Amino acid sequence: MKIRAQKQVIESILINLQPFLEKKDATQITSHVYLETMDGKCRVRGTDMEIGLEIVTDQFAIDHPGKFTANGRKLLDIVRILKDDEITLELLDNALLIKQKHSKFKLPVFDPESYPQFPSVDEKPKIELDSMSLIKNLRKITPAIDSNNPKHELNGALINVKSDKTDLVGTDTRRLAIATIDDGSETELSLIIPKKAILEIQKLFLDRIEMFYDETTLIIRSEDYFFFTRLINGRFPDYERIIPRSLKFEIELPKKEMLEAIRMITTISHDIKITFLSDTILFNSLSEDNIEAKTEIERETGIPDRFELSLNSKYLLDFLAQVEGDIFVMGLNEPTLPFVVKEGNFMTIIMPIIH
Repeated sequence: MKIRAQKQVIESILINLQPFLEKKDATQITSHVYLETMDGKCRVRGTDMEIGLEIVTDQFAIDHPGKFTANGRKLLDIVRILKDDEITLELLDNALLIKQKHSKFKLPVFDPESYPQFPSVDEKPKIELDSMSLIKNLRKITPAIDSNNPKHELNGALINVKSDKTDLVGTDTRRLAIATIDDGSETELSLIIPKKAILEIQKLFLDRIEMFYDETTLIIRSEDYFFFTRLINGRFPDYERIIPRSLKFEIELPKKEMLEAIRMITTISHDIKITFLSDTILFNSLSEDNIEAKTEIERETGIPDRFELSLNSKYLLDFLAQVEGDIFVMGLNEPTLPFVVKEGNFMTIIMPIIH
């Protein structure tokens, strides 16, 4: 087998595949990328068995067809140090040769027939949702998804497809983020997608996609990529029960001024106290070291008495980073109860700090 391509073509493909490869054990075939020629094109794959990506390209010149595997990390390291010129990849004597003019490298290979199979979309149901809206709203809830929770279902996002709408939900137990899409399906379903997969979906897919699923797997297909992830098996918390049924106060707040005030206080402490008066909002640091930060903004709040709320500023900043307009709403009940911040179809319910 012998193929050729420009350095930037090979490098770009290998960079995209890195998150899908086994990192800890280089003796595993899942630390390798898989490449095969077919119908004048090259199919390149990477998978750690939990998540996988296939890229098909016609930007290789195929001198002799075939297939091989090679360690994806080492192959990328080699390609990176070569010049911006054509690179030849050739399978010879059970090794992969990487050549460019006077430079030559050799990597061991595995039997390509042993490379893990990718799932097929055949006979899998299709998810009929506006895919671009789905990806845009997944981005909103991603910061709230946990990463290393012993309850595995919390290390992913819930896609809850109903007949009239679809809820996307993430929680780390201190906050709950919900983005609602006004797009449902006759077939109602609930899938929990791992956070790692959600991060890769946001990087890869910018155009129209097709989505297929079964009990264990989600497949996303576009013109350029074939992506799959194993789903998390578990029961997601009953998030609708956590949403406050009523709110004592709902205050419209300016995004820009709130951001500036919170960031000013976070130079001292990430834990902050916000005090709502009838015509002013006060911001204080909650620092145990004898250091203090204060600021305030003038704003009619509709709160007749003093209302003090202590919170981790990160949760509010994560929400504000996803707010598209100039105004958002904060809903309050009691200083010790979860409060709500919302804009349009997106809300986050946050636990305050209770002293």
